[in-house]
Amino acid sequence: MWSLPAALSLLMLLLLLLQAPPCRLQSLGTTKLRLVGPGSRPEEGRLEVLYQGQWGTVCDDDFALQEATVACRQLGFETALTWAHSAKYGQGEGPIWLDNVRCMGTESSLDQCMSNGWGVSDCSHSEDIGVVCHPQRQRGYLSERVSNALGPQGRRLEEVRLKPILASAKRHSLVTEGAVEVRYEGHWRQVCDQGWTRNNSKVVCGMLGFPSEAPVNSHYYRKVWNLKMKDPKSRLKSLTQKNSFWIHQVNCLGTEPHMANCQVQVAPARGKLRPACPGGMHAVVSCVAGPRFRPAKAKPGRKESWAEQEPKVRLRSGAQVGEGRVEVLRNHQWGTVCDHGWNLISASIVCRQLGFGSAREALFGAQLGQGLGPIHLSEVRCRGYERTLSDCPSLEGSQNGCQHENDAAVRCNVPNMGFQNQVRLAGGRSPEEGVVEVQVEVNGVQRWGAVCSDHWGLSEAMVACRQLGLGFASHAIKDTWYWQGTPGAGEVVMSGVRCSGTELALQQCSRHGPVHCSHGAGRFSAGVSCTDSAPDLVMNAQLVQETAYLEDRPLSQLYCAHEENCLSQSADLMDWPYGHRRLLRFSSQIYNLGRADFRPKTGRHSWIWHQCHRHYHSIEVFTHYDLLTLNGSKVAEGHKASFCLEDTNCPTGLQKRYACANFGEQGVTVGCWDTYRHDIDCQWVDITDVGPGNYIFQVVVNPKYEVAESDFSNNMMRCRCKYDGHRVWLHNCHTGDSYRANAELSLEQEQRLRNNLI
Repeated sequence: MWSLPAALSLLMLLLLLLQAPPCRLQSLGTTKLRLVGPGSRPEEGRLEVLYQGQWGTVCDDDFALQEATVACRQLGFETALTWAHSAKYGQGEGPIWLDNVRCMGTESSLDQCMSNGWGVSDCSHSEDIGVVCHPQRQRGYLSERVSNALGPQGRRLEEVRLKPILASAKRHSLVTEGAVEVRYEGHWRQVCDQGWTRNNSKVVCGMLGFPSEAPVNSHYYRKVWNLKMKDPKSRLKSLTQKNSFWIHQVNCLGTEPHMANCQVQVAPARGKLRPACPGGMHAVVSCVAGPRFRPAKAKPGRKESWAEQEPKVRLRSGAQVGEGRVEVLRNHQWGTVCDHGWNLISASIVCRQLGFGSAREALFGAQLGQGLGPIHLSEVRCRGYERTLSDCPSLEGSQNGCQHENDAAVRCNVPNMGFQNQVRLAGGRSPEEGVVEVQVEVNGVQRWGAVCSDHWGLSEAMVACRQLGLGFASHAIKDTWYWQGTPGAGEVVMSGVRCSGTELALQQCSRHGPVHCSHGAGRFSAGVSCTDSAPDLVMNAQLVQETAYLEDRPLSQLYCAHEENCLSQSADLMDWPYGHRRLLRFSSQIYNLGRADFRPKTGRHSWIWHQCHRHYHSIEVFTHYDLLTLNGSKVAEGHKASFCLEDTNCPTGLQKRYACANFGEQGVTVGCWDTYRHDIDCQWVDITDVGPGNYIFQVVVNPKYEVAESDFSNNMMRCRCKYDGHRVWLHNCHTGDSYRANAELSLEQEQRLRNNLI
């Protein structure tokens, strides 16, 4: 017989089982997870779940490593390291959404695990579960975006803009001062200035692409406001009396990448009975533009840190202005940043340091290409108040096993200069190609017209594609007879265009005053084909330094090389086959660190068969090998022009795609490298006629920019060379962008060296 207490206990247990059977979670749908807590890293914190528009916590009952692993995967991390019970990361607020969560460990999200059901819990917040994920992100989880980082409130606060009030501000194409307007649920609203702070202004300026804010003459704007309020015909007066015209209050810390991360109160707490901005006016903000976006004659009102000294951070391989792989300068050498712990706060510090606004995306997993060289930083932990990235706590990149496949990148907010409205493509088979048409002023009138293709090349095409927001240029086209331009825009309005490649628009490049085009418009108008990804070739400087040596090679073994112009001109005057040539030999290894395969410019029909070496050469001018005096005069050259491009080696798990044998496809796959060993023909510089001394040894890959790349700044490799007449030493070998700018040649000098013009 059961005793009465035992029978009651059994009955209660049965009732509980009937009321709360183990069930599957309702589908999370758009439900999100997040990790929060005081001082927590992005990969650790209190686990919270968003359900029915409200964030709540998870109870630690039954929670273990399997459940933590599923949560971490859903958050975009590879796996979980451990979990933390009893509110280690602080007690949460609001509902405890989940209790007795039980996972197999193989589920891809928590909605596939068992639990008591939504909100069914016997826990208190002292039992809130915490999770510690491995900082390595999943391959598919490549970025932290502003839009992904926002809660339910953030989905409504969409954009911010400044409405200019002063006549002088209205005349400028770049608006840096005006009344703040916020797009809320599809409608633009002004923000009440009551309680408005400089921190709020900093966040607004950051969203608009400006690195900092400036004080505003609020007394003057108040006078203008009062005058409008006294005007009985003023439409503004009637609008201000409607709550739908106002955002009631904004309270930012100044570290947020977007206003939706701030505390924002759209309407007064007591509903629509009270006016949203009693006695107030619209908040006015003044922003300071970064150096690249200031008018040429304008001088900043106060010195900014980025103007005072050369930045020790830079962006590489980005298609658009303000985006790229993050690189920092330490010990006079540039290196990358590991994506462990990388987030929008740290990314925003980089953006502001470079003269842009806050970050709109922090990218992981070398999404904008891998670097080559040291990894300087990892676990960067900026709080958002720092002036530079070097002010933020961080670890050495070598301390936690980071590889270049973990290189961090960023996309910054940049000011809208309106340049994208001054260029367009016409006649192409897709929106990414066509005849380039630009808008310029002709006799005081804005007109659309074509660009003369004289001197039109990849540098100019790159600027056009960037201005269009279409990424990189894959081809600069000089002959566009098969593309029809826009009717009425066929006349050439821009000629002699020469761009360095860093300009924001074609209108900023140097060009002819009066238009002069040798062959007129029509079929010879400039055209482009744009692409969102590009290759990036880099020479392995260390290998060159380690493999260099001298060889005195008999002429009897150089007939084939002589036929292919791999020897200096004095070889023509020698008594063949007697004598020898002195060769500086080395191995070259060229990596493709970009995001697209490097392919020859021409198709197979244009490849040249070389009988000596028994293979086709797909690209005629691929590298220059030169020996220069210390002032840049060329004393010897390698004539290493023709190349057969193939994947000599690829990292583990990556398949070779290109091979020269049997008339195969040629190119270099992303992540692979093409190696030319020191002992093959033409892999040398002929220094027979060079006397002893100190020189610069230089290799330039893709010297004529025949094939598009995401970054041309790393195509040149230089070494210091000492030759005593018997032996040779190469030292300090590095790519052209490895060291600080003031230790390198100017851009103009570099261009002259690239093209052997000195």
